Amino acid sequence: MTDETPTAVQYGIGPIGSRIANAAHRTGFEFVGAVDIDPEKVGADLGEVAGFGESVGVEVTDDAAAALAADPDVVFHSTVSDVETALPQLLEIVESGANIVSTTEELAYPQWAAPDAAVELDEAATDSGVTVLGTGINPGFVMDTMPAFLSTPMASVDRVTVERVQDAASRREPLQRKVGAGVTVETFERDIATEAGHVGSTESVAMLGDALSFDIDDIEETIEPVIAEDRVETEYLTVEAGEVAGIRQVARGYADGEERITLDLQMYVGADEPRDEVHFESKPPVSVTVDGGYHGDVSTSAVVANVAPTVIAADPGLRSMTDLIPTFTREV
Repeated sequence: MTDETPTAVQYGIGPIGSRIANAAHRTGFEFVGAVDIDPEKVGADLGEVAGFGESVGVEVTDDAAAALAADPDVVFHSTVSDVETALPQLLEIVESGANIVSTTEELAYPQWAAPDAAVELDEAATDSGVTVLGTGINPGFVMDTMPAFLSTPMASVDRVTVERVQDAASRREPLQRKVGAGVTVETFERDIATEAGHVGSTESVAMLGDALSFDIDDIEETIEPVIAEDRVETEYLTVEAGEVAGIRQVARGYADGEERITLDLQMYVGADEPRDEVHFESKPPVSVTVDGGYHGDVSTSAVVANVAPTVIAADPGLRSMTDLIPTFTREV
């Protein structure tokens, strides 16, 4: 990366993509292109679509190749959650010669669940001399990179438990409905349970296990509804006592049959004490609490924008956050 103003393309201008574009615009990136398939956005100015409060002279297009022809330093990619669906988009960007910072959750550490895609992306990025990173607040920071970094002063780590409690009432409407807020337990179990979970917990377990040299060989996940004890009203919906308020999702990573990593995500409307906690069974034993917790939407856009200069300057290939943020190599 040079001293010149870095250039960017925003690929996907939904609620998260708009926040990312805003954050990057504020931190000094010059947008030279924008991509979205929504016909109501195509042809409009990026600044107007993403809510900059000003026009920036960049027209939204549904033709990715046309936007990439502007030769950006980085593409902020925010479209889908799974790597296999995103792969054609990611490869097109890589082959154009642009670096990528993506919110595709599975891209945070695809080596576990999508190893073939990970190899293909790594080889393509290396050949093109660019860097590909999947990140956000979760996965990408609070349940994987943060505990890895916090363990740096420890002589040894035997086990890590991360607890993340989010008040879904402060999040956008689609997320509240995705976690089942306001439905009956029967409806949750019949229609929502298999779709309600947060994407990326498996990737966080695998990334953190790799950073701590835990040699994780099995990952299990469970999802159950959180039941409201009292009536809760949000901007978008009402949850009566006894109805589903959201979810509790626990991912466990095992090495040789022993549980070494526990990621406990609770996301429901009316959560009393939003927080992010990390507990180490270690030398010395340490617990860290972030009161209030990191807001999912706000913090995701901040992570993406703030890490982009590091991605542009990084060695080519597929990278994870624990590759880019200074940590350590720990032998156990």
